[in-house]
Amino acid sequence: MIVAIDAGNTRIKWGAHDGSTWVAQGALPTAEAASLAGLAAGWPDAARIVACNVAGEVVGDAIGAALAPRFAPPLWLRSSAGVCGVRNAYEQPDQLGADRWAALIGARGLTTSACLVVCAGTATTVDWLDAGGDFRGGLILPGVDLMRASLARNTAQLPLAEGEFCSAPRTTMDAIVSGCLHAQIGAIERMFCALADQTGAICLLTGGAAQRIAPYLNIPCQQVENLILDGLVRFVTSQ
Repeated sequence: MIVAIDAGNTRIKWGAHDGSTWVAQGALPTAEAASLAGLAAGWPDAARIVACNVAGEVVGDAIGAALAPRFAPPLWLRSSAGVCGVRNAYEQPDQLGADRWAALIGARGLTTSACLVVCAGTATTVDWLDAGGDFRGGLILPGVDLMRASLARNTAQLPLAEGEFCSAPRTTMDAIVSGCLHAQIGAIERMFCALADQTGAICLLTGGAAQRIAPYLNIPCQQVENLILDGLVRFVTSQ
């Protein structure tokens, strides 16, 4: 059994994989990392733990401490020059976020065509993986909810909007929600232009906001529920 853990800025996602499929999954707030000790009670003693963490050293230490009574220390995925058929063209490869690296590894396990790997969470990342397995570069922008919250926090008259996406919004609520979604869609579609003419090119979309973005994308797109966790499993089985 492999247990993969993705510690993000807002949530810690985990999944138990039996070598063929996911048999259990869950999530908890990142601030409650210590609660993993209770969740882990249902995991086999011999489970291999693999993890990535972009939430900081304190969270990583809390995860390690929560699991230490029953499990060997987690294998932490850290970005490198290359692994699992993916090569990292970042100017400083170790500076690429571990969650982005895991998602690229997961994407390479799904397709050998050029793809855009989009993780839509607290932040949205938009990464270009070419058909040869080279990560060519990518974007980081505030996620949908972070954009909404920023407008509410930093303006005098704009609320935390709960509007709807419209092509021509005529209320403030709809204008805010539509603007935030257009920003996500526009960034993704502009990046996709670089690979749109390649055979089989596709956008792989994952993360908590994926379902809100996917219906409005005018490019080939596939939602993948566990792309980061998939990448972690692919990584640990290669070791």
